[in-house]
Amino acid sequence: MPRPMELVVTLPLSTDAELRRRYMLVHEPVRGNVRFGLLLEVLDKLAEEAALAYVRESHPGARVVTAAIDNIYVRNAADVTRDLRFGARINFVGRTSVEVGIRVEHPATSTEPAAHIASCYFTMVARSTTVEGAQSLVLPIFIPENELDQRRWDRAIARREAHRLSLQQAQEPPSREEYALLAGLHAAQEGKGFEGLLASRCVTESWDRTYPEHENVPQKIFGGHLIRRAYEQSSICAEEVAPNRPVIVAVNRINFVQPVRMGDKLHLVSRAVYSGGCSVCVETDILCISRDRTQINLSNACIFTLVNVDDELNPQPVPRIHPTTYKEDASYLAAHRRRLEHAGHMAAKRSRS
Repeated sequence: MPRPMELVVTLPLSTDAELRRRYMLVHEPVRGNVRFGLLLEVLDKLAEEAALAYVRESHPGARVVTAAIDNIYVRNAADVTRDLRFGARINFVGRTSVEVGIRVEHPATSTEPAAHIASCYFTMVARSTTVEGAQSLVLPIFIPENELDQRRWDRAIARREAHRLSLQQAQEPPSREEYALLAGLHAAQEGKGFEGLLASRCVTESWDRTYPEHENVPQKIFGGHLIRRAYEQSSICAEEVAPNRPVIVAVNRINFVQPVRMGDKLHLVSRAVYSGGCSVCVETDILCISRDRTQINLSNACIFTLVNVDDELNPQPVPRIHPTTYKEDASYLAAHRRRLEHAGHMAAKRSRS
């Protein structure tokens, strides 16, 4: 039975000036000056390598594909002048899939303590190959051997159950309180001189094309490239709502629905669907158009939460988004429920500590 080992990658930002410049948002001394989109590329590749190391112990010729990014929680803003360490390990093994957990941190130095930057969770599926007709591979049973392994296993199961429940909840009609919230947002739009922010105005789009440089496995585009582009588009969309500077606080979910092939055209559509207090929720879909333009498929469905901050990264208020259509109502309500759920989770965590 294979045993998962930690796989570590370090970006030497403190000593490599060229690398540090590549990861800068702007060439100015601002706080949190790190390109999160590029970090997503590193994370996706590391998750693939960690999953492959485990899967190939039992299936030497196997490949793995990213099925979903379950969550990424940003704990602290990264400093582009400090090294970034990525530590990945297997948290959970299902019948054909594994969950890879990645901890991102600034290592301790002689002058600064270690800092936890982000916790990330990827679901990877084992496949016989990457070509058409590939089959999912059954993985050997993994039994946690110590208390830490067991805690990671239990938390992975809890995350899966929470996602399943959220999908069920999305089909539930609004509660009385939720109905009153939506009704108030709609009623405000009927008021004389309404100048609120309509959800229909918080939409941005862009187009892209894939090339050999974006390839990961033969003829397939690197998933990290796709989610980097999705995040960058989402950040631009969030600027339609956030009057200061939107910074990422969570990747709520990214689903990998269809692979993208070299030469395909991408249509990225971002919608700011919810704002609450200082945060903005953005949904981004990537539509993939085949080179011969005969097929249009959804490649990725992404949900990001960003917070509006000032120069010192202090949260600042954002205007309320007003949905109008049933679809906008559904997205608004789903984001509202996620926000309340997260708030409840954090409150329970504080009470235990």
